[in-house]
Amino acid sequence: MLDLQAYLERIGYAGERGTGADTLGELHLAHATRIPFENLDVLFGRSISLELGDLQDKLVRQRRGGYCFEQNKLFAAALREFGFPVTALAARVRQRQSTLLPRTHMCLLVRASGQDWVADVGFGGEGPLQPVPMTGEPVRQFLWTYRVMEESSGIRVLQLQRDQGWVDLYAFSLEPQEDVDFEIANYYVSTHPKSRFVHTLTVQLPAPEKRQILRDRELTTDTRNGIHSVVIGDDAELLEVLADNFDLVLPAGTRFVFLEQNH
Repeated sequence: MLDLQAYLERIGYAGERGTGADTLGELHLAHATRIPFENLDVLFGRSISLELGDLQDKLVRQRRGGYCFEQNKLFAAALREFGFPVTALAARVRQRQSTLLPRTHMCLLVRASGQDWVADVGFGGEGPLQPVPMTGEPVRQFLWTYRVMEESSGIRVLQLQRDQGWVDLYAFSLEPQEDVDFEIANYYVSTHPKSRFVHTLTVQLPAPEKRQILRDRELTTDTRNGIHSVVIGDDAELLEVLADNFDLVLPAGTRFVFLEQNH
């Protein structure tokens, strides 16, 4: 069972315990901006458990982060404790892709204030900070604008507005998914040689006015003033960046041997 109070303290939420859209949005924003997206355990050779007790221990008690399955399963458990109807969905990432990818992303369909919303605290840097309505209506979230469109096939697509127009982030159907479905996807993402998470360190933490993305040793910050990137030097500096920029405190002396092995 989820320790809801510990979770709420972890994300810094002290608001109402209702089931309205405002509460959903506040919970979503709090989680998305405080629990970083990261795949460190995959690169350290550790298995990724999707058991709720293990997720609670890692993301709440140890104050670590995780990727989509970990993040959204924990968030779904919290939403259900509040009383929100939640359906887990499988999505196919389209962001910056020219080939068809398997459905290896998890998002949530949540009912609040008489309306369906896509909730997703596990997409990382370009993901929404708050739920996006299923109506197709564009919603401005601080510096970014999102919408959910329906294709002729019935597939829904979460889109982000950029200078060149709307771009797809991922596509999904409304078929409910069970925990066992995500166990298969989780195994693929964390072990398959073609999974980027097996080869590339990815740490991301969005905020209302900026997005920070660490890929291997390159730290990129996206703000209203543009995009700025710096290269991180040795492991000691990388530990500082993880702690200062992403609130990820690892043991002193941690070595990131995989960064040399993979490149």
